[in-house]
Amino acid sequence: MRVGLLTGGGDCPGLNAVIGAAVRKGINHYGDEFVGFIEGWRGVLENTTVPLTLESVDGIITKGGTILRTSRTNVRKIEGGLEKCAANIKANKLDALIAIGGDDTQSVTNALIQAGVPGVGVPKTIDNDLNGTDVCFGFDTAVSIATEAIDRLHTTAEAHNRVIVCEVMGRDAGWIALTAGVAGNAHVVLVPEKPIDLDHVCKLLKYNHDHGKKYGIVVVAEGAKLPSGGQATVGGKVDSFGHAQLSGVAAALAEAIEKKTGYETRSVNLGHTQRGGTPTAYDRMLATRYGLAAIDLVHKGDFGRLVVLHGTKIESIPIAEAISKNRTVDESFLAILDGLEPKV
Repeated sequence: MRVGLLTGGGDCPGLNAVIGAAVRKGINHYGDEFVGFIEGWRGVLENTTVPLTLESVDGIITKGGTILRTSRTNVRKIEGGLEKCAANIKANKLDALIAIGGDDTQSVTNALIQAGVPGVGVPKTIDNDLNGTDVCFGFDTAVSIATEAIDRLHTTAEAHNRVIVCEVMGRDAGWIALTAGVAGNAHVVLVPEKPIDLDHVCKLLKYNHDHGKKYGIVVVAEGAKLPSGGQATVGGKVDSFGHAQLSGVAAALAEAIEKKTGYETRSVNLGHTQRGGTPTAYDRMLATRYGLAAIDLVHKGDFGRLVVLHGTKIESIPIAEAISKNRTVDESFLAILDGLEPKV
């Protein structure tokens, strides 16, 4: 078979491991040929391709980013975009397409499948919020980086008797904030699923101060709702999928905390540091398993499906189910934060 591959949306540690695994098994076990589209759906739209061979994917499992590069191109918003993509896929004589990406990327995959393009999906999102899978690759790397940063913030905050507010990724789901915050022994963790209660935050910090800790670490997801009710955004621009650029919640919260408590408060935004660099061993293994499962789906003819992790098993679900809603932090995980907080 002749198979196309693309990576869409934000880059993520582990993308290259998926590419490498799919290509290696496809060539070695099935005798496939592979075509990579450059910069996600933009590459499909503009028919920008590169051949993928055993030589070109050799050793890429250790590298972050994606050798195919990526973009946030929404071809559904471009007049005739879906039709042009379908025509270019046909022009490349592809028997199937493997799309690696989150809900935005997979929404385009789903639309093309409905238009008759044979395709399968691989789940990718730093935020770990794609519905129907227990874990997305890249999440473990992001959490590891965020946890190390929080560990380091403890020492400088304690040395200066400061409160430090650390902003991590998480638009609609607080998985990174929750996991890194708990692992990093943060004193306050704030997620998009619960509006920020500034009075409660300040009470927790005051409790710390009154019980011998003259400093505090607050971890907040970028999409957490400010006391005013909105999210912190940069300008008024949105991307092609309608998402505003989120940033600044930590800075706004730090200012509010200092004003209310009198404690010197600083903010740190980890930003793209979380999604850059080498993937962890866990993410390399998970991404490899996803890549192998994706090429197997292609050869079974199980199109329109997304490979997912359920427990320890790789399975698959309809792409339409995966993009139907976000997987947010539920009450059982929020209870972890409640259980660790002092009663104030």
